[in-house]
Amino acid sequence: MSGLSSKELDQYSNKILEDYDTKNPSQIFKDKVKITNEDALLIQSKVADLRLKRGEEIIGYKIGCVSKETQNKMGFTHPASGYLWKSELHQTGVKLNKNDYSNPAMEAEFGIILNRDINPELLSFDYILESVQSIYPLIEIHNLVFNGDPPNGAELLANNAIHAGVILGPENKVPNNNEITDLKLVYDNEAVDKWIDKKWPFDMLGEIEWLVKDKAKTKDILKKNDLILTGAYGFPVPINEKKQIEVTSSAFGDVTSTFI
Repeated sequence: MSGLSSKELDQYSNKILEDYDTKNPSQIFKDKVKITNEDALLIQSKVADLRLKRGEEIIGYKIGCVSKETQNKMGFTHPASGYLWKSELHQTGVKLNKNDYSNPAMEAEFGIILNRDINPELLSFDYILESVQSIYPLIEIHNLVFNGDPPNGAELLANNAIHAGVILGPENKVPNNNEITDLKLVYDNEAVDKWIDKKWPFDMLGEIEWLVKDKAKTKDILKKNDLILTGAYGFPVPINEKKQIEVTSSAFGDVTSTFI
């Protein structure tokens, strides 16, 4: 049950979108606004509706906070989700401007494209695996800004899980099971985060079932050709003065971007 009135939900949603558009996100939380996670999800959905009404297009969803450490940091007992937007989808090699973001921070992760609509009533790990058309290495961009008091779970949810864009790497056909890969996040030729022995499909698709069930609560269905960010293994890393950003995967290829 919402603790905010319809008027407050509308006011907060409009303000959050206005601040996102002006590259100054999460201003309402400077006033130490207290909202529940349920209210934050309503705000996230209302902001998405506002973006749809002005002509933007949803192209999929992100899963965030998959690690227990990050969930604890945010005050969650499960992952978080957010919307992906066509206007914020970039291809490897893109040049982006740091001024278009607020404390830009990156994550290395994998994404999948679906080959069919997902029926929540048929859910199983094998069903999800059979629904994958292709897999990509990618860079997820975040506005790493928290103005409220910790834990910041509601603030994160209200701000679309602090998502600010995707840089997509090469397309890969679905590999055989038990494909092993490493994954590195590299700034100016220096690894700032890395993981080894990540196994397809188990380490990539483990939270898709949660996402399907979570989106079903609001009657959102994962659809054919949707891009799904399967979840990062660490926390976003600010780029600060760094310019060349790269994600590498021994099994699935590399993706690069330059931030000027």
